[in-house]
Amino acid sequence: MFSRREFGTLALTGLPAALVFANESVFGAFAQAKPNSLIDGVQIGTITYSYRSMPDQSAEATLKYVVDSGISAIELMGGPVESFAGAPSAPGGGGRGPGGGRADGRSGGAPRARGVAAPAPAARSDATPRGAAQPAGSWNGQACAAAAGDTAAGGARGGGRGRGEMTPEQQEHAAKLKAWRTSVSMDAFKKLRGMYNDAGVTIYAWKQLSPTMSDEELDYVFNVAEALGCTHTTLELPTDAAQLKRIGDFAMKKKIYAAYHTHAQGSMIAFDQAFALSKGNMANIDFGHYVAAGNVGGSPMQFLQNYHDRIASYHLKDRTTPAHCSLNLPWGTGETPIREILQLVKKNKWRMPGTIEFEYDVPEGSDAVREVRKCLDYCRSALAS
Repeated sequence: MFSRREFGTLALTGLPAALVFANESVFGAFAQAKPNSLIDGVQIGTITYSYRSMPDQSAEATLKYVVDSGISAIELMGGPVESFAGAPSAPGGGGRGPGGGRADGRSGGAPRARGVAAPAPAARSDATPRGAAQPAGSWNGQACAAAAGDTAAGGARGGGRGRGEMTPEQQEHAAKLKAWRTSVSMDAFKKLRGMYNDAGVTIYAWKQLSPTMSDEELDYVFNVAEALGCTHTTLELPTDAAQLKRIGDFAMKKKIYAAYHTHAQGSMIAFDQAFALSKGNMANIDFGHYVAAGNVGGSPMQFLQNYHDRIASYHLKDRTTPAHCSLNLPWGTGETPIREILQLVKKNKWRMPGTIEFEYDVPEGSDAVREVRKCLDYCRSALAS
């Protein structure tokens, strides 16, 4: 596998585009000053999910959103990637695939994250100071409004979601998609990488892997990750040891990490099994969800200190603790120690990218691009102090 220095280099830089992007009219849309979200040695990126409320979910539109946000690195989800490469459309012209987003590249809307209580009033300058004592079961004087079927810790999201049996149409589509994945050329994915790199955006990860995939599909996922220039591919954290070992073995063979994402199951020991089973298994820890789950076993900074060499990338969002409703809030108004996390990464010169995951409600008169830029500005301010 890679040394820590090699891994950091890969995470921060993309190879020059190997292919010339033929469509000059589209290329012209990105012919502007290239973005740069490498701040004092800390690479800040974002994820496709941040732009889920935008009208066009294609790979080309997503690139425009990223560049307009000032972001120079991204974790791409499956929808835009596979749509760009010509994947068969889902029944009815859409439908979410395992990697998030629609297979046809259309918008999937902007659902609130599972387990988040009803939003508190918009943050005001006179809001209760961050870190001040709060009445149990409330935030800024508003009682928690637990969502039906969710836990106080933000919902019991684990390594998979319960889904009903597939319809015959869905089964047919799954078969077509598998056949496409196991036969498609990597040329389209290399072209996608070239388009992003030429615009100044590195693709450090892509999210499409599922533990239930066949060996042929796993091979496809890692081949695409290589074609895109990724250092890792991400997926939800499973609990089955056999799945973790199998995926880790693929990662070792391909020399591209498998990095697991956490929701309410995030804790100081959540990754112990995955780490022990394979050196190819890494963490894609979400520190916002970690806080919303209760900081089980220690703070985000303690997690960083203990496992920084097993973190491929980490997600950032501002959430509150379970006692304070596990809310998703504009950055700087919740309880996730974003500033402290970034300062610790900067101090120790750790090179894993930090991923802005914009998940709070879009304020009236704004859009996802503007809000991601606000989150990036928050990071700049946090790293400047």
